[in-house]
Amino acid sequence: MAEFDVIVIGGGPGGYVCAIRCAQLGLKTACVEGRGALGGTCLNVGCIPSKALLNATHHLHEVHENFEKMGLMGAKVKVDWAKMQDYKQDVITGNTKGIEFLFKKNKVTYLQGWGSIPAAGQVKVGDEIHSAKNIVIATGSEPASLPGIEIDEDTIVTSTGALSLPKIPKSMVVIGAGVIGLEMGSVYARLGTEVTVVEYLDAITPGMDGEVAKSFQKILAKQGLKFVLGAAVQGVTKGKGKNTVAYKLRKDDSEHTLDAEVVLVATGRKPYTAGLGLEAVGVEMLPRGQVKTNDHWATNVAGIYAIGDAIVGPMLAHKAEDEGMAVAEVIAGKHGHVNYDVIPGVIYTTPEVASVGKTEEVLKQEGRAYKVGKFSFMGNGRAKAVFQADGFVKMIVDAGTDRILGCHIIGPGAGDMIHEICVAMEFGASAQDVALTCHAHPTYSEAVREAALACGDGAIHA
Repeated sequence: MAEFDVIVIGGGPGGYVCAIRCAQLGLKTACVEGRGALGGTCLNVGCIPSKALLNATHHLHEVHENFEKMGLMGAKVKVDWAKMQDYKQDVITGNTKGIEFLFKKNKVTYLQGWGSIPAAGQVKVGDEIHSAKNIVIATGSEPASLPGIEIDEDTIVTSTGALSLPKIPKSMVVIGAGVIGLEMGSVYARLGTEVTVVEYLDAITPGMDGEVAKSFQKILAKQGLKFVLGAAVQGVTKGKGKNTVAYKLRKDDSEHTLDAEVVLVATGRKPYTAGLGLEAVGVEMLPRGQVKTNDHWATNVAGIYAIGDAIVGPMLAHKAEDEGMAVAEVIAGKHGHVNYDVIPGVIYTTPEVASVGKTEEVLKQEGRAYKVGKFSFMGNGRAKAVFQADGFVKMIVDAGTDRILGCHIIGPGAGDMIHEICVAMEFGASAQDVALTCHAHPTYSEAVREAALACGDGAIHA
């Protein structure tokens, strides 16, 4: 029986980061992963491969739509789907092998196989049982489906199957207008697929700032995506060469159907804890399948912790990473901290959409007085030069103190620009602090400064 200070079950973003941080803090650490490759859903069948396809198809769009405008003439580029899949796989492999290198560098023991907890202080991997003073559950999540839908990962797929379809479909119905559905729908729309997004709610991207969501939907519609909102999917029937999606419109209960070659079920994710044996050990669970933890990520069983998608909170890789580092600090006797009010969210379509902090809708519910500063990318020279002037930066500040409460960006590079505001919010900055900070010209980030100026006397270039 091998003995460790910490065994982390799960090698995804939360798990592998936690393991490395534990080792850096002097703890003898092992990480268990049964997938056969480190990186979890994110690196293998999620964030990273989807970004590879988004990148490839964005370039395809640029070639077809904008190259001639810039004087770049030539034959239209054709898609070699097999080569695009190879490119995607190369990106995955490079990242997962990189984590193995980091494990060796930091002396983290990599235990390959599916882990379970036969008793407190023990982790079983295959036929071997290892002892651990502390166990961290970082097993992530899996796609959630709906009643009446049988996933086959062939023509009725989750995001996993959508990343590796054998050929580019002529038509696709995406069930769910969240991040995953819109990103993958965007990929296939650029590849020539007729994409229809069916969403239960009356707006896309639930929880997003309402003004941003409306603008985002209009931009995606221009790119060819069709939307059916306020629709409750009743089921999917598999037929010869097509699948039929049945749905009811919530406004009048009328029944409708849509046919498509492929149906992507993108209705969210649920915690993956199957096979861990948590019930037998006595770990308390929540009604929606999450592991119950306290403010220090500890379960009710001494020495067992949980992080990431397995617990309450947004299912984001960077949230899991933060928790992984924080729980490592706690186990090492230090103070671990995660500021849940400053966790950015990004959708990697073109344009990108990024947000942090509170929306107008939330602030209205709270009854808090606020001001809004907006700036359109139409006034940004760099954005216009690259044909990405759609969108805007929207900054929301406290009406009395000017302290930044949230920021919502739809535009080029939004996923990178949002971090300026994250840092500002961590320091309790005001919009004026951002407005008085020199921003390089010409950059997309100037739009952030202009939005900050708009919270005061007004933007310069509006």
